Amino acid sequence: MEYRSLKKDGDKKSKGIGRLSSSLHDQTAELVVELMNAATSFHKLHLSVTGDGSYAQHKALNEIYDALPELADTIAEGMQGACEKILNYPDKAPVSLSGVDGAVQYLRNLTEEVNQLQAVMPYSEIINNLDLVKDSINTAKYKLIFLS
Repeated sequence: MEYRSLKKDGDKKSKGIGRLSSSLHDQTAELVVELMNAATSFHKLHLSVTGDGSYAQHKALNEIYDALPELADTIAEGMQGACEKILNYPDKAPVSLSGVDGAVQYLRNLTEEVNQLQAVMPYSEIINNLDLVKDSINTAKYKLIFLS
């Protein structure tokens, strides 16, 4: 089977798949890095919770730090496949969380970042994968707020 380019000689430049704004690529890459770093932040907190409700907190944090790397990978690979471009992932250190209250606030901030990306994302499949991130965040918030 032969590959045939959609662009014919003499055609004007297409505004197709590979022509998305670099800010969308950057925003996606930044969120992917934030999700990967969040896993590290939640893992560290998971190892240090103590006191009343700490077992429930320990388990809730375990679930979110387990889920985030795979979700970040799914978004990164999906975006790179959709736009046919390797994203440029920035170097950024994980945040330090100040207890479970800090973790809940961080989860709220992550939800806002996901919402902002969804608002400009042209690919419905990536929007759906971002919904899975929010679902994991919501489950973690529920467990940390109400089951701890």
